[in-house]
Amino acid sequence: MNAFVFDAKLDTFEQDVINASKDTPVLVDFWAEWCGPCKQIGPLLEKLALEFNGGFLLAKVDVDKEQQLAGYFQIKSIPTLMLLKDGKIVDGFSAALPEAQLREFFTHHQITAKPQLAETPTEVVEPEAVNPHQEVVRLRHAVAEAPEDDALKLELGLALAATYTYAEALALFDALPANLAMDDRITKARARIDLAERVKDAPPIDVLLAAIAAKPEDFEAHRLLGLQYLVQGQAEAGLAQLLELFRLNRDYQDGLPRKLLIEAFSTVDDEDLVRLYRRKMASLLN
Repeated sequence: MNAFVFDAKLDTFEQDVINASKDTPVLVDFWAEWCGPCKQIGPLLEKLALEFNGGFLLAKVDVDKEQQLAGYFQIKSIPTLMLLKDGKIVDGFSAALPEAQLREFFTHHQITAKPQLAETPTEVVEPEAVNPHQEVVRLRHAVAEAPEDDALKLELGLALAATYTYAEALALFDALPANLAMDDRITKARARIDLAERVKDAPPIDVLLAAIAAKPEDFEAHRLLGLQYLVQGQAEAGLAQLLELFRLNRDYQDGLPRKLLIEAFSTVDDEDLVRLYRRKMASLLN
């Protein structure tokens, strides 16, 4: 297998396949060891997954080991292939198609190869942003291969937190030995998770923006909007909203705006941004 191919399991199928397909198309291959045609198409699919360089992910489901998954999808024969995009099944087929037809299938669904990062002696190439769902898949396999490696579990927990899989992330954090549990990244992740719990029932961002547009001194809307932005990774927008709340009414709910800003600083990884907003908050105190 390669970095774009993984074994799909029932307990992580929603996270690794359905949610991941919202960012990258996922082709699910239902197969078995005893299936001759599966052994014909399987290597072709793995070769194309590597060639496409993350243009799609290949999730392999062994129907003998994952009978519940096969039953859920009502698999009658193998190989059966299902393509998921945006969390939904959009196409599929039950045959060991030749390479030319597989390429036509991908072309039909506008799935193309991602460019390889070029190495040049005169230019520094910025690395591509890590897809958090792909990172979860990669780290799950790494942990499965090295179950005693707590550092890998820490990385998996952080990746899960980045995909809003909070309960599993916290369970991993809680099980880490003390020397790793104090990692600053875990502290920040726990703080973000705490913020997320506070706004899990809050109105969406567009509703809060409309409320503030209609009433600029809607203090609660500023509070919720700032926290929503922070939870969704928009650190500067979140800090700006909380700072505006502090400017409008620093005494709101017994000084809550100041407390929220201080808490928010602990969730932001960009130290330069934190220093900037600390200075802005201090200037409002003068």
